[in-house]
Amino acid sequence: MKVAPLMRALATRQGVRQTLVHSGQHYDQKMSDVFFRELEIPEPDFNLAVGSGTHAEQTGQIMLRFEPVVVGQKPDWVLVYGDVDSTIAAALVCAKLQIPVAHVEAGLRSFDRSMPEEINRLVTDQLADLLFTPSEDGDRNLLHEGLPRGRIHFVGNVMIDTLVRLLHAAAAPPTGLPEHYALVTLHRPSNVDDLRALRSLLDALSGIGHTLPIIFPVHPRTRQKIAALGFCHSDNL
Repeated sequence: MKVAPLMRALATRQGVRQTLVHSGQHYDQKMSDVFFRELEIPEPDFNLAVGSGTHAEQTGQIMLRFEPVVVGQKPDWVLVYGDVDSTIAAALVCAKLQIPVAHVEAGLRSFDRSMPEEINRLVTDQLADLLFTPSEDGDRNLLHEGLPRGRIHFVGNVMIDTLVRLLHAAAAPPTGLPEHYALVTLHRPSNVDDLRALRSLLDALSGIGHTLPIIFPVHPRTRQKIAALGFCHSDNL
C-alpha cells in the first residue's frame, strides 16, 4: 500500500528504472496477491519467497536472498518501506554493500521496544541515507535520536495517496453489507499473543456486535490465536 503510489509517481519520471523486489514475507493470497491486484502494482521483478518463520529466520533469509539481487542489479538507491522484517533486512544488506537506502515512513515511534516493529524502525532509520517522514513528530523523533537534519525530509503519508486514489471504489455501495457497521483489524502481537488480552478484546467486540454489525477480516496470525482460545461463531462475534 506504500509502494504503489511511489512506483506510479516514479514511472512518470524520465531516466528512472525501477526494480520491484517482493520478499514473500507476506505470502497468503489475502495478504499479498490482493494488494498487487487491487492497487495495480506491477508483478515483482524478484520474489524472494521467504515465507513464514521467526523474526530471526525471516530477517536472515531475506538478507541471504536479497544480497545477490542487489549485487546483480547494482541499484543507485534502494527504497525500503514501513517497519517489517523485510525493511530492516534490506537496509542491513545495503549498508554492508554501501548502497544508499531511503526509508519511506521513517521516524514513527511507539516507544515500546517489546514490539518487533519498533526495533526495525530504530535500526533502519540509523542505517538509512534518506529519511522520508509521514508526520512532523517523525522529524522530532529522528532529531532527538541524533540523525542529521539533512537526511530528514517531511513528505507526508503516502498511504493518503492510496486512499485518495481508491475513494471512488470505497464510496460505492458495498455488496451484501449493512448500511452501518464497524470495521475491525487486529493483529499486533501485544493484542493477540497475550491470550487474556485477546479474550478481553473479543468479549468487547462481542458486546458491541449486539448493537452494531462488525466486519472483521481476520489476520492469519489472529485466527490461530482465536482458535487457541476456543472462541467461535457461537460466541456472537
